[in-house]
Amino acid sequence: MSSVKIECVANEGCRIGESPVWDEKESALLFVDITGRKVCRWSPAAKQVQAISVDAPVSSVALRKSGDYVITLGTRFAALKWKEQLVTTITQVDKDKPNNRFNDGKVDPAGRYFAGTMAEEIQPAVLERHQGSLYTLFSDLSVVKHFDQVDISNGLDWSLDHKIFFYIDSLSYSVDAFDYDLQTGKIGNRRSIYKLEKEESIPDGMCIDTEGKLWVACYNGGRVIRLDPETGKRLQTVKLPVDKTTSCCFGGKDYSEMYVTSASDGMDKEWLSRQPQAGGIFKITGLGVKGVPPYPFAG
Repeated sequence: MSSVKIECVANEGCRIGESPVWDEKESALLFVDITGRKVCRWSPAAKQVQAISVDAPVSSVALRKSGDYVITLGTRFAALKWKEQLVTTITQVDKDKPNNRFNDGKVDPAGRYFAGTMAEEIQPAVLERHQGSLYTLFSDLSVVKHFDQVDISNGLDWSLDHKIFFYIDSLSYSVDAFDYDLQTGKIGNRRSIYKLEKEESIPDGMCIDTEGKLWVACYNGGRVIRLDPETGKRLQTVKLPVDKTTSCCFGGKDYSEMYVTSASDGMDKEWLSRQPQAGGIFKITGLGVKGVPPYPFAG
């Protein structure tokens, strides 16, 4: 093992930092602050964060083949033009559930945008249960609902052979796998591949490395864990200096750096004074593995 190094690269104080995505074209890290209602872009070269404010909780951001980005905003899929700071709605879901919002989302290997919903939280991880659903936005801008009864729709990614979809519904304390059809985007045959241990707390965002192993950020667990989806074993734990680690992705010029987002919502003054980097963006180097570049939305 090379020596693992953890550094806070942007002490943003995000309320709920989430959805880190490496934008190769800009050599920058995209992320959102959900309750802060901001889409952010951190440039390692400039060592600064640019932010665009939006009119609702923004829970995920993804690259778009035609340029710029797509986001999940409130219960809408939307397009974001960065330079113009222009947001346009693509389509809306959960119209019958005014208390819902989107949570995590990610683009699949065929360019479809998968994202799930949840009820608005009363406080972190406290909410009306079973209100969410998992959706896919196709390149023709049509939407399919895969299933409902979701608590907190969270981390998602696809196996390297594109035959398995990995998914987290946070309050099940489980990382699940589905059979996945790349041609149609259909999923089925759900099963649990890893149950979190008590000290790992709540599974949140997730990404895959080039060895086909999963990395899961543990909310309130202050760590990311590396899992083998085939054996269901935990291979590695990397602890961070903040408890509310929310999501992770690989980035940097060869995708050998891991970026981890974090949150500060729900922390009192005393807790924040012990963890002044809460809500910051962290870079982990020396993991000895690389990540898979993000797929752009094809629509």
